[in-house]
Amino acid sequence: MAEEPKVRGGLCLNVDGEGCKKFTLRDIAREKAKTPIENGPKSVLVLGCSGGYGLASRIAVAFGGPKAETLGVSFERAPTDRKAGSPGWYNNEAFDESAKAEGLKAITISADAFADATRETVAQLAKDNGFKPFDLVVYSLASPMRTDPKDGVLYKSAIKPIGKPHVARTLDIMTCEMKEVSVEPASDEEIAATVKVMGGEDWILWIDYLKAQGLLAEGCKTVAYSYIGPKCTQDIYRSGTLGKAKENLEASAKAITETLKDLNGVGVVPVNKALVTRASAVIPAMPPYISCLFKVMKEAGLHEDCLDQIDRLFREFMYRADGGEMPVDEAGRIRIDDWEMRPEIQAAVDKLMETLAPENVEATTDIAGYRTDFLALHGFEG
Repeated sequence: MAEEPKVRGGLCLNVDGEGCKKFTLRDIAREKAKTPIENGPKSVLVLGCSGGYGLASRIAVAFGGPKAETLGVSFERAPTDRKAGSPGWYNNEAFDESAKAEGLKAITISADAFADATRETVAQLAKDNGFKPFDLVVYSLASPMRTDPKDGVLYKSAIKPIGKPHVARTLDIMTCEMKEVSVEPASDEEIAATVKVMGGEDWILWIDYLKAQGLLAEGCKTVAYSYIGPKCTQDIYRSGTLGKAKENLEASAKAITETLKDLNGVGVVPVNKALVTRASAVIPAMPPYISCLFKVMKEAGLHEDCLDQIDRLFREFMYRADGGEMPVDEAGRIRIDDWEMRPEIQAAVDKLMETLAPENVEATTDIAGYRTDFLALHGFEG
């Protein structure tokens, strides 16, 4: 196993597997220490279960009170004698070991969730192992490419602006070096490909297939996570190719709700806060913004990580103790970015961003907290 992280250009090139397992076990312990989520789901499929919001969702439903049976899918690299596995491989191992120790039903498979063969495998496993019909399906896939099962074409996403170049300052989280980068606008083909990979087409395919197989329960809910963000990230995110994909995802939620109408089910998109992920680390403008946001939200006592966000999503929005309706915005989305987007929080972040310079990064931002969270994604201490 690696002893020191090797970080280059927003990417960590190595993994500490035991560290990954330790951080996953820490989050499981955190969730177990909380009061139970009283009305939570009982049978859950998590597509993209090995990290970030997907792993947090699985931990919350399994260890947060409901003791849900879970089936998880993620595409991971197993370790070999010469090379460590992917971070998610070890996260899944830690989850499975903990679930077994608690007597929880949990099955995890490593497979391409975009493939029809994987849908068939999941259905067979659910039936063979006595899973109840799923009352929650979490769609949390993060992949740079997808092969469309209908035509066999491989599509690759592109994180680019639309219409004009995007110029932004980015931040090296290890050295605190700041530099200006320019990203050329996406072509029509790149926009379409990004929607193919990161939009809601595959989410719809999953729900249609599971319903046809009789694997969705009465009142089933399904979620796919999204992000909107502030003005300073709009050109590269919400107004760019990623934004087009997220718009498609939100439109897909409405189509899924119509599909689930006879089951009294619903498809919904929760809008999450900005957090450190393997994806956000390589998006220009995100590291400086997130570093400033962390400082402001921690000082205000409002900071949340993935597990905090998902726990609040389930407790206060989707599975409320009072049985009340799920609060949504005018577009039908759940806004668990509500604390991030408070006017006073955004005003304080804007003020920090205006004064940010290479010589004051450590003092102005929470770059240390960002670095800690980033390294933890790969099993390293900050």
